[in-house]
Amino acid sequence: MVMNSFKALLIEERDGKVSSGLVRMDESQLDAGGVTIRVAYSSINYKDALAATGAGKIIRRFPCIGGIDMSGTVIESTDPRFKPGDRVVATSFDIGVAHHGGYAEIARVPGDWVVPLPAGLSLFDAMVLGTAGFTAALGIVRMEENGLRPEKGAVIVTGATGGVGSLAIDMLAKLGYHVVALTGKEAEAAYLRELGAAEVLLRESLDLTKIRPLDRGRWAGAVDNLGGDFLAWIASTMQQGGTIASIGLAASMSLNTTVAPFILRGVSLLGIDSGYIREPYRSGVWQRLASDLRPPHLENMARRIAFDELPTAFEAFIAGRAKGRAVVEIAGG
Repeated sequence: MVMNSFKALLIEERDGKVSSGLVRMDESQLDAGGVTIRVAYSSINYKDALAATGAGKIIRRFPCIGGIDMSGTVIESTDPRFKPGDRVVATSFDIGVAHHGGYAEIARVPGDWVVPLPAGLSLFDAMVLGTAGFTAALGIVRMEENGLRPEKGAVIVTGATGGVGSLAIDMLAKLGYHVVALTGKEAEAAYLRELGAAEVLLRESLDLTKIRPLDRGRWAGAVDNLGGDFLAWIASTMQQGGTIASIGLAASMSLNTTVAPFILRGVSLLGIDSGYIREPYRSGVWQRLASDLRPPHLENMARRIAFDELPTAFEAFIAGRAKGRAVVEIAGG
């Protein structure tokens, strides 16, 4: 039976101003979908913080329950692929932006958005990973498909202390890559080395006012969470045949560069959109997250946040003070 009343973090807009807070809702207010889930955990991504605070134009309809990630147990399903008692993960698509999301004790989503929890992962593990882990893994898989191998050279990861960056470093180091972490937080160098970074490069050491069309080739691969001039610099410093996974735009969504790296060095720029990757590719990435791509330091980068503390947790992400992954305990399990 679905509980009649449940707690949720609802994002609303009044007089052009976005606000969010914990409210009580009932089943009749849930969106349509074939799978109803008792949510155990969710997580906080930068996108969630932008949505809940109104700092970014993320929400596409109001009101909307926030949370782009969720893990939990199926309690009702009209989709033959899922039955009550199944443990599942749901991320991406319209969850938490145009469809009620994971910051709720009960959620209902279309079956096509749901993935069975892979063997080897707990519901908590799945949310330490969440969209951040899935995105990092997708970027690595795509770069591998483009020919990246550890013996080809170093891989640079920007936005290294964030969720995607931390997880990417952990995964790449496990696979045997020489990982260089680019960060603006010198105090976190030890944390990055614990995750497996062989080198830590500080942003302040770069002169982004003088980016050459082609600079000394340094990287066989790159996971970029920043965009803007950082991505332009990365492109100019790629090795012959290097591959870049463009994942984020924390610095800027603009890109002012030249075609030189792409036509003279054969550099590949791969756009990584984790939002709408469908089956069987999506489940395939999750299976790798439970096996060879499972980060060995998953627990080290995770911190738990009680559901009641969620409304006050977003500011650290907006201010750039967040590190690693924040898992929200909705019901636990």
